[in-house]
Amino acid sequence: MVGRYDTSTISKNRASRTYKDLNLSFIKNPATKDVAKLKDVEAVKRSVRNLIELNHFEKPFHPEIGSDIRNLLFENMTPVTEIAMTRAVEDLLTTYEPRAKLISVNSNPQLDRNAYQVSISFYVIGSPDPITIETMLERTR
Repeated sequence: MVGRYDTSTISKNRASRTYKDLNLSFIKNPATKDVAKLKDVEAVKRSVRNLIELNHFEKPFHPEIGSDIRNLLFENMTPVTEIAMTRAVEDLLTTYEPRAKLISVNSNPQLDRNAYQVSISFYVIGSPDPITIETMLERTR
């Protein structure tokens, strides 16, 4: 019976898939003396944060990856800009992060700080628990 699979075997193989990324702080793993790795949920969370901070043409050999979120930070803080910020984050994550299934993106302007508080909720493929990331997007010179 070579080549026959039941659904439980297929679902177990999908659930056992792990995601790995390098830790960009370049902390040394004490056991292997190599650069530490981020696994599963932490790897996807780091990827989401990196994508939000990435502009077009900043990633070598992939100028299409990124968004104009930083340009929106220099616009007047209006409800239209808030909607544009939310949609830009949604489009970025649905296009370039296949490991995350987006639930919602909420951006709240912080007028006193001239920044946006962005809350992103998503599921990591293969993980049952929802993840929420909150970050502050501010203008930098």
